[in-house]
Amino acid sequence: MNVEQARFNMVEQQIRPWEVLDPAVLDLLFEVKRERFVPPAHAALAFADMEIPLGHGESMMQPKVEARILQELTVRPEDTVYEVGTGSGYLTALLARRARHVTSAEIHPDLQATASANLAAAGIGNVTLLSGDSARAPLGESAWDVIVLTGSTPVLPPAFLDRLKPGGRLFAVVGDAPVMKAQVVQRGADGTFGTAEVFDTLLKPLVNALAPARFRF
Repeated sequence: MNVEQARFNMVEQQIRPWEVLDPAVLDLLFEVKRERFVPPAHAALAFADMEIPLGHGESMMQPKVEARILQELTVRPEDTVYEVGTGSGYLTALLARRARHVTSAEIHPDLQATASANLAAAGIGNVTLLSGDSARAPLGESAWDVIVLTGSTPVLPPAFLDRLKPGGRLFAVVGDAPVMKAQVVQRGADGTFGTAEVFDTLLKPLVNALAPARFRF
């Protein structure tokens, strides 16, 4: 496989048509080598328009979804980022290349260990990896400029909004299959929140994601 041709095809045939037109985002997809974050057993799928299994029922997102997340969040060099679900570390790496620092939480210790090795091999050092369940709230007490949930949640936990700085942006896929909405929530300087639905998608729920009370007969 011609890796660079495959990367080019991914960007031109999958990502641009999905309304990802920010030159900085597109450039980053060439700079951060996606194939280095893909499990060896699935190396041939590194640039495919599909989710890639990571174990524990977890997956890398489709490349076009990762790219849209980056574009919609407009991450700035001064931003601090909190990521729920490190996975392979690929989206973590993309965020870290745009932000001042990324803190990422992963519930599966072996995935965290693999992500740590992947990030080190890619020379990305402005990342702190945390081990634990962060499906309903950030770990620790900090507030963040950007928060990213890499799995879906039927209901967006209010703890994430509470920990978003004024001017901050949060990405989450909210809802139950078959209707899920990718949302960007922005906190205004006055503490109010605005929500934009940016695309429809299906994404596996976070482990222990908050669910609404459901009526049972």
